[in-house]
Amino acid sequence: MSNNQLLENEDKLETSMGKAYLCERVVMRGKDLHHELGGYDWLKFYLFSITGREFSDAQLTILNFFWVATSYPDSSIWPNHVAALSGSARSTASLSLSAGMAVSEASVYGRRPDRKALDFFYRTGAALKNGEMLEKFVENELKERKRIYGYGRPLASIDERIPHTLSLLRELGLDKDFHLNIALDVYRYLKKTRGLSMNIAALYSAVAADIGLTPEEYQQFMTPAFIAGMVPCYQDARDRPEGSFFPVRCENIVYSGQAPRVW
Repeated sequence: MSNNQLLENEDKLETSMGKAYLCERVVMRGKDLHHELGGYDWLKFYLFSITGREFSDAQLTILNFFWVATSYPDSSIWPNHVAALSGSARSTASLSLSAGMAVSEASVYGRRPDRKALDFFYRTGAALKNGEMLEKFVENELKERKRIYGYGRPLASIDERIPHTLSLLRELGLDKDFHLNIALDVYRYLKKTRGLSMNIAALYSAVAADIGLTPEEYQQFMTPAFIAGMVPCYQDARDRPEGSFFPVRCENIVYSGQAPRVW
């Protein structure tokens, strides 16, 4: 950033996102928060906050299901594990849940693979519209990038969320959409050639592509997706004796690095 840019922005904020006129009104993306947006349910409002766009009832229903179906109350899952550990250490709910959300931006699960999977489907869709064969595009992708996010799953061979999601998509009439069927075709090809199954990141990202979310918008939408599953884990650890969440004896720690200093 140049000095001129700094000076141009000194003592002022120019934005089209919104403004709170205290004692008068609040505007978000050109709409009055309380008069025009006050009747929205929270998910519809959150998506408007992210995108400035309206979505159909069917789209809102499936996006809501993404959050519900991903809320596992299992403290062995890493974001939940962090929230539970924070509760065991008697941290506050806000700090504990924020820490859990922060580690959901991992390289092998959560938000980073989501973005990469969505980018893959947009690029694949564009290639197919230009006449490229799916098999060739997939092979080039594997050659250049070594993996396709959304296929294969750490610690498990199948994803239990997929049949429920596909069933709801059929019920909502969203099962014929372009990117969704690309995801299923890629699955069939990778299953046949490499024995890989599809995980939920592929299915959710393909639906997001059909809805028209950008990778950045999709990441923002999915960031709180695990939080309903974190809360019971935090509460359970908070209500147990302090520090009792998976304690480990020093002699049970396997360490292969440099010898620690002598105390």
